[in-house]
Amino acid sequence: MTRTAVIAGQGGLSAAVVENLDDPLIYALEGYEPDFPAEPFRIERLVPFLDGLIEADVSRVVFAGAIRRPRLDPELFDPRTAQLVPRILMAMQSGDDAALRAVLDVFEEHGLTIWGIADAAPDLVPAEGLLVGTPSDADRRDAERGAELLAATGALDIGQGVVVAQGLCLALETLPGTEAMLDFSGRYASLRPDPNGAKGVFYKAPKANQDRRIDLPTIGPDTVSQVANAGLAGIAWLAGSVILLDRDECIRRASESGLFLWSRG
Repeated sequence: MTRTAVIAGQGGLSAAVVENLDDPLIYALEGYEPDFPAEPFRIERLVPFLDGLIEADVSRVVFAGAIRRPRLDPELFDPRTAQLVPRILMAMQSGDDAALRAVLDVFEEHGLTIWGIADAAPDLVPAEGLLVGTPSDADRRDAERGAELLAATGALDIGQGVVVAQGLCLALETLPGTEAMLDFSGRYASLRPDPNGAKGVFYKAPKANQDRRIDLPTIGPDTVSQVANAGLAGIAWLAGSVILLDRDECIRRASESGLFLWSRG
């Protein structure tokens, strides 16, 4: 019997994915373990780790949860993994997406299939439709503008989110992340040309040419609360391409705050 392995990172996504799978094997990069049991491994011994997955009859691997680039210890590399270092370091110089693709390539070269979140836990990736609330015509235009901005900046490997208010880009997600961007948006809401006009929309989508089997944008209940605190009208995202954690709680908080949640086609 073939099995599925989850490379679990931190945050709620890894637990949600594990709950959707039948008896998966759970591993975590050392130093980035989730808050449930997971077998740790190190990048410096990646090839022996992959050998172990194959010996355990693993055929599919799901990456779920947040990790950062680990610090590598040159003394811990085994000879076969050491041969991969120049290739991975070169990819890292091109950005996070290139580094992730290089790692995925190594897994696939060992006969392992990378399973995306949409395959492993499809309920976490909403299809097109309004989940709660109704965006105004101005909100819809702001969402469209957000999509255009992310399409233009995605190739630069900057971020997966943007805030647009009255057609203007109020904030773009960068390395500090979504919470920092939304906090900035709230503090500078007065920059909107019409104080009584459209409040603005948080738009989320994968980066251009992103491998959607890994690192999909994620929205959760805390994101909804942060959008409400920023004084925005709602959240829109590219349908079938963004993870929504704890859907019921997201809808409850959005309804309570008068926000819309729109999985936009």
